[in-house]
Parts: sequence; structure tokens; C-alpha cells
Amino acid sequence: MSTSIMLFTRDLRVRDNPALAAACRAERVVPVFVFDDALLGGPFAAPNRVRFLLESLADLRESLRELGGDLVVRRGDPVTEVARLAERTRAAALFLADERSAYAARRLDGLRGLGLEVSAHPGITVVPPGDLTPAGGDHYRVFTPYWRAWDAAGRRPVAKTPRKVALPSGLRPGALPDMAGLVSGTPSRDLADGGERAGRRRMETWLRESAADYDRVHDDLAADRTSRLSPYLKFGCVSPLEAAKAGPEGFRRQLAWRDFHHQVAAAFPELARADYRPRGRRWNRDEDALAAWRAGMTGIPIVDAGMRQLRAEGFMHNRARLITASFLTRNLDIDWRRGLRHFNDWLLDGDVADNAGNWQWVAGTGNNTRPAQVMKPLRQALRFDRGGDYVRRYVPELAEIEGSRVHRPWSLPADRRRALGYPPPIVDPE
Repeated sequence: MSTSIMLFTRDLRVRDNPALAAACRAERVVPVFVFDDALLGGPFAAPNRVRFLLESLADLRESLRELGGDLVVRRGDPVTEVARLAERTRAAALFLADERSAYAARRLDGLRGLGLEVSAHPGITVVPPGDLTPAGGDHYRVFTPYWRAWDAAGRRPVAKTPRKVALPSGLRPGALPDMAGLVSGTPSRDLADGGERAGRRRMETWLRESAADYDRVHDDLAADRTSRLSPYLKFGCVSPLEAAKAGPEGFRRQLAWRDFHHQVAAAFPELARADYRPRGRRWNRDEDALAAWRAGMTGIPIVDAGMRQLRAEGFMHNRARLITASFLTRNLDIDWRRGLRHFNDWLLDGDVADNAGNWQWVAGTGNNTRPAQVMKPLRQALRFDRGGDYVRRYVPELAEIEGSRVHRPWSLPADRRRALGYPPPIVDPE
């Protein structure tokens, strides 16, 4: 009787999961997720993402049980745990998603040394890194030609959901751990729910209610009509391919940006640590300014609104991400790596490639064809939060200021400024 192992990593779903579909061709399947201590001891160990992960795994376990199987949960080194399961179940084949990070490459090398037939399948991106390359190069360094190639590329068929998952008899699945046993700290108060079911509900609602207007409103901060699918894409609760096939062109372009950063990171594994294009900049070490930025107390309302949304929701509107990152690196001259670490502490969708790629793009050290570009916060605020509703939503001290005046609290009479309890700007706001 044939037995395979399905190692879940960043593909926590049963729909359109090519690795799972292939694994289920065997008579018995061991679906397994391994809590890797190497990751839990590093930047991944953020309360927001760990909570979202646990909810996503609980949802995945329920889906697998509905198909007749279960999710086997282990903790330790993935290679060691897979080896133990293979010996226990006499599995001959291992299936997993094709991931191209440096960590994933080391894991895959270890798994291939176990003597199993190892098969890596697409599913983490729409187009796998390396599938599209420019003439004379190993990866695209500029987005626009990548986007043209990406949009014209063929797509794999959507993988069928398995009808049945048969777990080998006598195998103990194991319990999901408590969050306190994995990470310290308290999650944000308004986190999205994790899991494939929640992700698909979110996608279906957005496609029905907002997708048609995406190109017009996705930069409108107050409208908040972006898809908010990024954490579900990060953990693979939603298939990026399904999202690309269903979404409008502007949304597909954002998915192409995600794939673009993944192919850059595959070619330049140091993307989260070193300048992709070194500029020789000397960074400011102003710890007080950095602390004010982190706390959303810079005195620049549009910046503070974004930083407070991040802490409250583990999410920040994409336009606000650009504004807050530009403010840190251009107005305060603080190293992009310090901003990246703070985002990683709070973001549900803290995808290493996408997050680092965007930070380097804003800082001028990455793939921006206009490396000197600066996003002036006041100009951005008046353009993308014209009525000030986004600021009033996240900066309650300013909730009673009318209209666009909320973006210039420093222009109010002195007695009213003092009554607000809101700090003066830490740099020239104009």
C-alpha cells in the first residue's frame, strides 16, 4: 500500500494546492506541519503572525478531517520530523510547495538527503521565481518588463481539491500548541481571522463588492477597499493563482509585484539584510525619532495614522506603507532595515521578499527606477486622504478637526493645539 507525506509550509489550504493533489494520488497520505524552532527563534516569532498561523492550521485540520484525514503536528527540525514519519509509515514520497527562499532551499536539500522521492510543486506565487527571465539575465531587475512577461505568461490549471485524504492507521496527529508555548507578547486587538475559510470569504466578498472599482479606489486611504488578502496569500490560505484569475487588471498588477519581489529575492537572498543597489548612504541614528515613528507620535498625522493602524490591526493600507516608509528613510534618514524590522514585528503579511523588496524600493536601494523619489507626506495626505477620514479613524486626538485641516494640526491656534494632546511635528512638515 503506497504512502506519501505532504509537508505543509506556506500553502495552508486544500483548494488549488498542487502538492496536496499530487500527494493524494497515493493510497495513504500523511499531511504534516512542523513548527520549526529555527523559525520560532527568529523574526518569524511575532505574536500577530503566530496567532494567525495557529488559526490557519486549526482551519486546515478541520478541512482535512472533513476529507477523512487529519493534520499531523510536530515540533522540531522539519527534516528530522519527516524522516521519523517516513520510517514510521514506510512512506516513499514527499510532496511540498516550491519555495525559493534561502531557508527553504536549505530545508529542501536536507529533505532530498532522506532517500525519499521529493517533489516540489507551484502554489506560493502565481508564476514561480525563475520561470520568467530576461534575455541575458537570471532575473528581472525592473518591474515593467517583468509585468509584461508575467501578464502574457501561460497559467497552470487550478488543482482539484482531493475527494479523500486517508491517514495511515495508528498514527497520532498531535495537538496544536498554545500560542504562549510558541511566542511571548500580545497580539494586536483587531486582527483578521486566519484560515482558508476566512480567506475565501474575504476574497469572495471583495470580488463581489469592491473589485470592479479597484483601479479607481485602491489608493483611497479612507475608502479601505483594497482586498486585504495579503495575510492569506502570505500563509497560502488563498491561492494566488485563483486570486489572479478572478481579480481586475490593477489587482493582478499587485500580484505581479509580489511575484517580482519573490524572483528578486530568489536571485539575491540577502534582500532583507543588504542593499540590492548600494548607494553609499549614511544613515541617521536618531533613536528618539525612530521611537516616535514606531509609536505613531511623529506629529505628522498621515504618518501616525498608518503606524497606529499597523499596531491595532497587524495590517496597513498599501499607500500608508509607502508614506510611512518614505518618511522614515527620506525625512528622518533612518536605515530601511530598522523600519523593516518594525514592520516584521507587527504585520500579519510579513512576507520577507515582498516586505524587504518594498522597503528597498522606497529607500532607493532596490528596484526603483527613480531612486531619488521622495513621497512628501503632506502632499500624499491631501491627495489620498483628502477629507481626513483615514487620519480621524486612527488618530483619535484629531477626531474633532474638520475636513483636510486635520492634516495640519500645527496650523491651529496655540490653545487648541495644546488641548489636543497631540505632539508637534518632529521635522518640518512642509
